[in-house]
Amino acid sequence: MISWYRAQSLRSRLTVLTAAAVAVAIALSALACWFLVEKQLYGQVDRNLSTAPPSPIQNVPPGARPPQQLLRDSYWCASTTTGALAAATAANAATTPGTGGRILVGAPKWTDQVISPDGEPCVLTGAKHAITITASDLKALQNPSRPGHYTYRDGTFNTGEDVRVRVSTFMSEGKVYGYLVADQVTSVEESLKQLAFILGGVALGGVILAGLAGRLVARSALKPVDQLTDVVEHIARTEEVGTTIPVHGSDEIARLSTSFNSMSTALANSRDRQTRLIADAGHELRTPLTSLRTNVDLLIRSNETGRPLPPATKTKLLGNMKAQMQELTVLIGDLLQLSRPDSPKPVRSLSVVALHEIAERAVARAKLRGPGLAFETAVAPWFVHGDAAALERAVINLLDNAVKYSPPGGTIEVRLEQGVLTVRDHGPGIPPDELQYVFDRFWRSPSSRQLPGSGLGLSIVAQSVRESGGEVSLGPAQDGGPGALATVRLPGGPTPT
Repeated sequence: MISWYRAQSLRSRLTVLTAAAVAVAIALSALACWFLVEKQLYGQVDRNLSTAPPSPIQNVPPGARPPQQLLRDSYWCASTTTGALAAATAANAATTPGTGGRILVGAPKWTDQVISPDGEPCVLTGAKHAITITASDLKALQNPSRPGHYTYRDGTFNTGEDVRVRVSTFMSEGKVYGYLVADQVTSVEESLKQLAFILGGVALGGVILAGLAGRLVARSALKPVDQLTDVVEHIARTEEVGTTIPVHGSDEIARLSTSFNSMSTALANSRDRQTRLIADAGHELRTPLTSLRTNVDLLIRSNETGRPLPPATKTKLLGNMKAQMQELTVLIGDLLQLSRPDSPKPVRSLSVVALHEIAERAVARAKLRGPGLAFETAVAPWFVHGDAAALERAVINLLDNAVKYSPPGGTIEVRLEQGVLTVRDHGPGIPPDELQYVFDRFWRSPSSRQLPGSGLGLSIVAQSVRESGGEVSLGPAQDGGPGALATVRLPGGPTPT
């Protein structure tokens, strides 16, 4: 059963669950209704039986023979119920008092029966049925009930008909007698059977309607899922990432659709970035590779023709090749650094990093690259949590950028105070319309494309700072003077924590 259920479609499973839930609810309601009606009907029978006389000699008319004699004359006892009924039938001759015959006593509206102190059944003269005596009836003789206190049980006549029996005891001549009063429950049972048939039909109809309604509800509820499935299959078939589905409402299906649209858009953007990265990388690699291949071809032709190059030319040529190889190495390293966000994040070694020490080491390296420049440095202790190597490369890239665009003899100002690192140069600055592109990969200002570089340095700066929980910006100098101002803000404290 479980394997069959799991093999069904989601729509079929929702339909089955809906129909099953409604079926259980209807079945429980039907059972509750049936038992409630049963209790009410049998309660009504018990209330009717409670109106019978508490004993067969309770209502003896005045002037009649003594109750004890009337009891002996009206009820016929035997060792078995069948024998007592046969004796009562044979003595069916009722007369009025004073004629020497017998008088009818007991409960005329019901079938009543007496149990003698010896436990023998005693049937009323002229009775058509006898009540089957049970062990609980005989036990009642040993524990007489209080006057007006009755117990009720289900029983049968000697003919097998179902009856409801009231059981009580009474005293006569100092002896305890049992008194049974019974009423047929055939009409009650017929009513309950009809009610069960009606409730069964209603339950069956409810289950069928629930199945149809569940099918319609499942189809309506799963329509967005069908749309989502169609879009996913379309993407898998055509690889057209970026396809979205309409979102209606704010329920779980709408949230799923929104999440899928976000994922699809993110995949499309990732593919676009990947495509752009490959195209830009190919463009940047083409120039040094072309120059390198030209120099290698020149050396090969020189050897093949037997006309060696002059030593000075060969030395210059080899120097150019070394510089081109270094440029390729730096470019490939930058590409590897920037490829990390597009792949699963590796486990990185985050530790407490002394940002002021990184800044001092970066300034020392920048002085070697710009020997004619002046550096004004003021750094205060500041410790952050991050990747020491990535942060050092970010600071070095900022200083390399400042060195590259500083005029000969210019000044570079480096400040670190309360977690804010600033690098200010006095170069040409950045046009306002180009500030939004400075952290894009491979972007280079049209006015500086003749300078060395790949356009990846500031992208690496932005990535490294973001991974350490900080932010970076680049803009004009705050005093309105020439040059650009790079600002890095990193959370931390003046002492290691």
